[in-house]
Amino acid sequence: MSLLDAARAVRENAYAPYSKFKVGAAVRSVSGAVYSGCNVENVAYPEGTCAEAGAIAAMIAAGETELVEVCVIADSPQPVTPCGGCRQKLAEFGRGDVTVRMATVDGPETTVTIADLLPGAFDRSHMDRT
Repeated sequence: MSLLDAARAVRENAYAPYSKFKVGAAVRSVSGAVYSGCNVENVAYPEGTCAEAGAIAAMIAAGETELVEVCVIADSPQPVTPCGGCRQKLAEFGRGDVTVRMATVDGPETTVTIADLLPGAFDRSHMDRT
């Protein structure tokens, strides 16, 4: 299954009773496995958790810690980008050159890299003292 197909399929499971804005995401790990996630809202936190965070959590739960490809899909006029928190999570588990494919259910797509989404990302090297 392609990442886009996995993201499209899991999007249908999103729990978005407040915004009605369903988002699906899928990541491919370094092993080649695909993990997916969708947004989840609740009354105390109506903006909810993000699809990308769910996909990354599934990857971590499976014992993997590196992603090599990302795809996000939503029903919007133009592709939506990951939120700031998810951009940092993507930078934590993927290198800057990892591609992030953003799509709409109607077809338009944009592809960028993690470094494009979060230039100057904070990483482990900032904590190195040599």
